[in-house]
Amino acid sequence: MFSSVKSFKDQKYHELKQQCIKQRRLFEDPEFPASDESLFYNRYPPGRVDWKRPKELCEDPHLFVNGISSHDLHQGKLGNCWFVAACSCLALRENLWKKVIPSFKEQEWDSKRPQKYAGIFHFQFWCFGQWTDVVVDDRLPTINGELIYCHSNVKNEFWSALLEKAYAKLAGSYEALDGGTAADAIIDFTGAVAESIDLVKGKYNEDIYEQMKLFEDLLKVHKRGGLISCSITSSSINDTEVETEMGLIIGHAYSVTAIQKVRLGERFLFSLKPEKLFMIRMRNPWGKKEWNGAWSDQSEEWNKVSNSERKNLGLTVQNDGEFWMTFDDWCKNFTDVDVCRIVNTSYFSIHKTWEKKMVRGAWTKNSEPLINHSGGCFDYRATFLQNPQYVFDVKKAEDKVLISLQQQDQRIYKKDGKGDNFTIGFEIFKVELNREYRLHKLQIQQRVATSLYINTRTVFLRKLLARGRYVLIPTTHHPGIATAFILRLFTDVPSELRELKLDKPKWTCWSTLCGYPCVVTEIKIHSAEGLQRQDRSGGDRVQEIKRQGSGLPSGAQRS
Repeated sequence: MFSSVKSFKDQKYHELKQQCIKQRRLFEDPEFPASDESLFYNRYPPGRVDWKRPKELCEDPHLFVNGISSHDLHQGKLGNCWFVAACSCLALRENLWKKVIPSFKEQEWDSKRPQKYAGIFHFQFWCFGQWTDVVVDDRLPTINGELIYCHSNVKNEFWSALLEKAYAKLAGSYEALDGGTAADAIIDFTGAVAESIDLVKGKYNEDIYEQMKLFEDLLKVHKRGGLISCSITSSSINDTEVETEMGLIIGHAYSVTAIQKVRLGERFLFSLKPEKLFMIRMRNPWGKKEWNGAWSDQSEEWNKVSNSERKNLGLTVQNDGEFWMTFDDWCKNFTDVDVCRIVNTSYFSIHKTWEKKMVRGAWTKNSEPLINHSGGCFDYRATFLQNPQYVFDVKKAEDKVLISLQQQDQRIYKKDGKGDNFTIGFEIFKVELNREYRLHKLQIQQRVATSLYINTRTVFLRKLLARGRYVLIPTTHHPGIATAFILRLFTDVPSELRELKLDKPKWTCWSTLCGYPCVVTEIKIHSAEGLQRQDRSGGDRVQEIKRQGSGLPSGAQRS
């Protein structure tokens, strides 16, 4: 276990397990009991629920059967396709799932030493910037002897059902997982940085140049261990889970399991450069219902691909929920993609290394003085500068910065009739090079970037910034909303991101005589790099995305 891992509810796995073994009993979790309160707060399950341990469901239970695979998972009677899709993505990356399922061999059933089994498991999640260890017992909800929720395609494999139970415990109940986005679960599994891309607004189905740029970007993310999911946004609650003519499900999350350039025809020693297709492979968390268009499992297009190439691709002709599409068809049929990057911060890497800085903050109500107040977005000019303010430096002539703003998870409040994400975003201003005090006026500052304002848990922005000092102001869209947040900034060189805590310089007798310190707005650099420097302004248009008629957050998948 990592030294920085926190125990959820102060439950320590190894201590609890040893107590159970010593007392020769199976663990029963008092923090997530086998009762209705752990299942639901509003909607009853479709039948009488019995909580059963794996030994009561099969003769030879295992955590894993023949390893772990994205094909292991099947969604149950709960609208958490987004969670199951994220699990399918996770199963592709051994280095990632081993963090989520720590010491998996030690947790496995041991038929040779049954006395060492205590009915207790633990999983680790990246919760709001902190790795958190969650303990669960092995009692699982069933109806008529069958698991209700997420389960494996192999009857005696239980890693997915137990992982789902641990995640439900974090959320407060199984029903709290009804509706969400795959990006949220992937962040909780990995600590990744999530970027949401609107394929329709980006016109990726029309602009071939932008389409190819996106393909290369996704290919790079996939090769470097990132996780990707996609969906088709529903226009209303009535078309959620509706199947299109091409076999795709609206309002449903799919995991991307492969991205490749597929070679057509046989390869010959003296042949010309072979034609290649840009292809993408996905999996439906239902384990069935596949794309039926070009390059579907049994389509004649596969005759253009050699047997060896098909073998390399792992092409299977069966209704297992996994299928290939051309990237062009993918851009035309899907509307949203969540790209979760595992940002490389290691100094021992052949790939680009980023400098990371993370700070924690909160928007508060009725605070005195009005600092770190919930002042609302830029539209609320009278209160906007009461929001928390953070300063950072760009030390290169130009630097690409990655910014992730994440609000506290609200799902735990669903049982109280709340639980929706707040609409959040942030503004970036270029300021004086020696700025150490909070901003009090806007008209003299240069506004250089604005994130999307959206009611998702995380807001992300990539931006190329010129050398200088910047103030970043995270906000809720409306003033008066209290919640915590974490802000992560990735740059090429250290940014020294820090909160502006000083409101204004102290007044002294010297201030009367000498005035306040002068601001430094420019440093002359007599070099080719300095002469080429320029300030960039503009930025992305502010946009608040309203919730759909389904009542779910924007982009949420509930199927």
